[in-house]
Amino acid sequence: MNFVKMRKYWYLLSLLVIIPGLISFGIKGLNKGIDFTGGSLIELRFEQKVEVRDVRTVLKDAGLPQDSRVQEGEGNVIMIRTKDLSQKESKSLLQNMESKFGSYTMLQNRSVGPTVGKELRNKAILSLAIAFALMIVYITIRFELLSGLAAVSALVHDILVTVGLVSLFGLEVDGAFIAALLTIVGYSINATIVLFDRIRENMGKRKKSESLDELIHNSIMQTMARSINTVVAVALALVALLVFGGVTIKGFITILLIGVIAGCYSSIFISSPLWYDYRRLRGESIRTDA
Repeated sequence: MNFVKMRKYWYLLSLLVIIPGLISFGIKGLNKGIDFTGGSLIELRFEQKVEVRDVRTVLKDAGLPQDSRVQEGEGNVIMIRTKDLSQKESKSLLQNMESKFGSYTMLQNRSVGPTVGKELRNKAILSLAIAFALMIVYITIRFELLSGLAAVSALVHDILVTVGLVSLFGLEVDGAFIAALLTIVGYSINATIVLFDRIRENMGKRKKSESLDELIHNSIMQTMARSINTVVAVALALVALLVFGGVTIKGFITILLIGVIAGCYSSIFISSPLWYDYRRLRGESIRTDA
C-alpha cells in the first residue's frame, strides 16, 4: 500500500468529517460560553441532590432571563450561565440558593462583559493567523516554501475538523477552547516537521530508480511508529483526565482529544501528500504511475 498513491481516499475521508462539521457550523454555529458572549457563570457543589427544574424556579423568582442555562454535573454540581450579574445580584442569588437547597461549595463565580468577549474572539483569530504565518516562514527557511504551505494546509485541516466536531457535538466554546486550538496546532506541526525532516534526509540519499511518491511513502513508514506511539500516549493521558477529571475541564479535554487525533492523522496522511500535489501543480516532472 502506497500512502501517496492512495491520497485521494485520505482526502475523501477528511471531507466526510469536515463537510458535516461545516454544515453544522453554518446552521447552528458554536455553543459560545460567557468568554465570548458575556455574562455570569456560577458553579456550585451542593451537599444534597438538587434538581435543575428547582434551580430554574429560583432563577425565575430572582427575575433572571428565561434563557438562563442550568447544567447538572456529577457530584451534585450545578452550573448556571446567565446575564452579567452585578455583585449585589450575585450575592442575592447565592443567598436564595442556600436558603432553598442548603449549604454549598463555590467552585467558580465569574463574569465577563460583552466587550471583553468580542475582544477575546478577535485576539484568538489574530493569534492563529500570526501562528500560521510564522510557521510558514520557519518551515520555508528550514525546508522550502511548498513544505510550509503543505504543513499549514494540514493545520487548517485540523482546525476545520476540530471546530466542525465541536459544533456537531455542541461543546461549549470558551477561553480554554483557544488554548486547546493553539495546543493542537503546536502538536500537529511538530509531528509534520518530523516527517518532512525524514523526507529531506531521504531526498539526499534518493536512488535514480525511486519515484517521489515511493520516497514519501517510505518516509511515512519510517516515522509512523513514532507518530502513533506519541498520539497513543497523549490520548491515554487525556482519556484519564476525561474520566477522572472535574466537569469544568471535560470540554477542554474533549477538544484536545479530537485535535490530537486529527493532528496525528493529518501529519501522516495529509501533509506529505499535499506537498507532493503542490509540487505537481507547480509543474515539476515527477516520475510515478499514480
